[in-house]
Amino acid sequence: MKRKFVNYISIMAIAVIASCKPGDFGDINVSPNSPSTAQTYLLLTNAERQVSGLVNNVTGRLYVQQNSETLYTSESRYQTKVFDYSAAYNNMLADLNLIIQMNTDATTKALPNVLSGGSNANQIAAARILKAFVFQSLTDRWGDIPYSEALQGLAKPLPKFDRQQDIYTSLFKELKEAQAQFDAGATLKGDFILGNSNARWKKFANQVRMNMALRLSKIDPTTGRTEFNAALADGVLLSNADNIFYPYLAESANENNMYNNYNVAKRYDYTIGKPLLDYLQTNADPRLPVYAEKNSAGLYVGMPYGITQAQAGAYTIGGFNTAGVFVPGSVSALGSKFRLQNSAVSIFTYAESRFAVAEAYKLGWITGTPDDVNAALAYNAGVTASLTQHGVATGDIATYLASANVVYNPATAIRQIITQKWVANYQGYGFEAWADWRRTGFPVLSPSPAALNLGGQIPRRLGYTTNEASLNKANYDAVIARQGPDELNTRIWWDKL
Repeated sequence: MKRKFVNYISIMAIAVIASCKPGDFGDINVSPNSPSTAQTYLLLTNAERQVSGLVNNVTGRLYVQQNSETLYTSESRYQTKVFDYSAAYNNMLADLNLIIQMNTDATTKALPNVLSGGSNANQIAAARILKAFVFQSLTDRWGDIPYSEALQGLAKPLPKFDRQQDIYTSLFKELKEAQAQFDAGATLKGDFILGNSNARWKKFANQVRMNMALRLSKIDPTTGRTEFNAALADGVLLSNADNIFYPYLAESANENNMYNNYNVAKRYDYTIGKPLLDYLQTNADPRLPVYAEKNSAGLYVGMPYGITQAQAGAYTIGGFNTAGVFVPGSVSALGSKFRLQNSAVSIFTYAESRFAVAEAYKLGWITGTPDDVNAALAYNAGVTASLTQHGVATGDIATYLASANVVYNPATAIRQIITQKWVANYQGYGFEAWADWRRTGFPVLSPSPAALNLGGQIPRRLGYTTNEASLNKANYDAVIARQGPDELNTRIWWDKL
C-alpha cells in the first residue's frame, strides 16, 4: 500500500510538472501585499504621506526665527544654498498626476482598482487641489520652476522653467475649477489628512487661493483682490473645527520629527528662537508656557539665533535622563505639546484665515476702501482662535487683546496682523510665515549676526538643485538670465516690498 501511494504521488508530480511552462511557479512568487495594478486610493495616501516633509520642514521656521539651532547652526546662518526638489516631482506630484490620468483615461477610469478610490470626479478634484498646493509651495520657494512641461517623462525629459506669474495664473484656475468639481458620487478613500470629506477639500483649496492672492498685494493688487474675494466667496475655514493638520501617529512609521529628534535620536537640534520667545515674554503672551519649557533656573530663555557653533556651545537645552525625564538646561526647550510622537502639525488654521481676512479689509480689498472696523474684528477673531487652540482661558484672552501692543491700532495694523500670524504659525507650516515676511517685512527680523550666505541677509528664495545646472543646462541658463542669479538673496516675482 505504501509503495502504491508513493508511486501515485510521483505520477501526479510528473503530471503537474509536465503541465507547467518552464519557470512557471504559479502564485508562489506573487506577494499578496504588492498589487500588480495601481490602486488610486493608495496613490493618494502615499502622496499625502509625503506632505509631512513639506509642512513640517524646519527651514522656513529657521528663516523667520521661530526656531533656533542649538549646536550645529549652519542652516540658521544660511550656509545651505542648494535645495533639492526632485523628490516632490518624482514621488508626490507623479502619484497625483497618475491619479488624474487613471480617472480620466477611458480605458482605466471604470476599472475596480480606480473606482475603489471614489468617484472619478472626486478623485480628480482632490488630486488637482493637492497637486496645485505642492506646485504653489515649490514656486514660492524657488521662483520660476518646471511646470507646464513637468511630469511628462521621456516626452519632456528636460522641461523648461515657467515664469512664476504664469504658474500663479494657472494655479488660480486649477484650484477654482477643482473645488467646484466634486460630485455626489462615491466618497473618496485613502485621504487621511482631510478625512475623505469633499467639503474640507473645498475649504483647503480656497484657503490656498486666498493665501496666494495676498502674495500679490505688492506686485499685482488688482488680480490679488479679485482672486481673494472669489476664494472667500467659495468658502474658507470658519472655526477651529476646520483647522487642517498633518496627523502623525504614535508609532515609529509615521512619527513627528521633533519627537524623533528629542526622544529617539536625543540630538535636541532645535528649540524656540529667542526673537519669538522675547516677543511672547514682552507682551505677556499666555501661549508662552505652551510654546516653550522653563530652563533649569525656572525661567523662559530663548536660544540666540544664528550664532556660530562655538558660541552656541555656551548654551545647553537639556535632555532626557536615564529615567526618561526631561532635565532642562540653560535655554528653553520646545514645548512638550509640539514634540509628542503623534503631535499634529498645522497646515492651515482658522486663526490664519482670520488674519488673512483682516489684512484684506485693511488693504481695502473687501469693501473697496481700508476698513479698520472689520479689520479689527477679524484680527481679534484670529488672535482669539489661536489662543483658544492652545487652551488659553477666556478671561486671559480678553486681557491679552486689551494689552498695549496687541490691541488693534489702525496706524500699525499690517505689522500687528502679520506678527500675530507669525506667532500663531509656530511649529506649523513655516514656509507660510516665510512668505508673509518676504512680502510684508513683518515681523521685523535681523539676519544672523554670523551669516554665511552672499550678502549676509535673510534668504529670499532657495537655490536650484545641482542637477538642473548639469543635466538641464540650457533651460537652467535661461531661467537664471531671466530671474536673476541662483542665489538665496535673489527675489522671486511676487517678492516686492
